Amino acid sequence: MRIKVLGTGCRNCEILYNTTLAAVEQLGLEDASVEYVKEMSEITKYVMFTPGLVVDDVVVHEGKPLPNIEQVKEILNQYMG
Repeated sequence: MRIKVLGTGCRNCEILYNTTLAAVEQLGLEDASVEYVKEMSEITKYVMFTPGLVVDDVVVHEGKPLPNIEQVKEILNQYMG
């Protein structure tokens, strides 16, 4: 599973990144990779509003309100093979 957190480094983007890392750890997704993408040219390929969350090249969240850890875990569960 390839996970990308899209954001410019703002507070909300940092929160989503840390929430995603915690969700991956709690779910025991050892094969998952989490990448924090801060380059605007990459971000705009996926979303217009940050923060964004992308799982296996599918946008699963964009902007606010931020998903909590349980919501992120639900999202990730949908993509577990």
